[in-house]
Amino acid sequence: MIRRNIPNALTCGNLLCGCIGVVEAFHNNLLLSCVLIGVALIFDFLDGFIARLLKVTSPIGRDLDSLADVVTFGVLPSIIMYQLLMQSIPDLFGIWKAYAAFIIAIFSAIRLAKFNNDPRQSDSFIGVPTPANAMLIASLPLIVHTESEMWKNIIINTNNLLILSAVMSYALVMELPLIALKFKNFGWQGNEARFILIGATVMLLATLKFLAIPAILVVYVLLSIAANVRKKQA
Repeated sequence: MIRRNIPNALTCGNLLCGCIGVVEAFHNNLLLSCVLIGVALIFDFLDGFIARLLKVTSPIGRDLDSLADVVTFGVLPSIIMYQLLMQSIPDLFGIWKAYAAFIIAIFSAIRLAKFNNDPRQSDSFIGVPTPANAMLIASLPLIVHTESEMWKNIIINTNNLLILSAVMSYALVMELPLIALKFKNFGWQGNEARFILIGATVMLLATLKFLAIPAILVVYVLLSIAANVRKKQA
């Protein structure tokens, strides 16, 4: 019984990080909220990995995982974006624009519902996964905190933040097959795009630090498009 519930306990760890992150984000402790998204990503990886390792996958575990992801990778990034928008809006009359951030939570929920009911997404993703989207949004306060004033001016800009919210919300549900980092074997053939993505991720993180996160997402999408083209030509 305990063995069966280990993955669910890890999923609950993901959810707990999301709940605490929401509280901290509403108190404008955005850096801590971003760190909690990072911790939740570890829980999110481990729950599926351990479930497959122990062969204890279940419909309840799948649904629990999606419910946790809605909070941690949907609602929490929306609140972070809301707080960034609030910082960027110069007057009280424009505050209503900040509520546009919550389209991220709405489209994240739609994305997760589609994932649970789409048989095409067993070996790949259709649209950007919610953890990747959350990681991108979480990188913004970290970039503002660690990079130059130029980057702060680019990020803490109402129009830029609204455009990013709209683009990433669409990216969550767009009909674009994306690579899933699920290795059936560790040979090069058939895993080329996965190995290139891992190598690019390590290089970008080593050189660009938090700026690497948006760059990694761009590389991820471009590699997925290239893999799709190659698959159609084969």
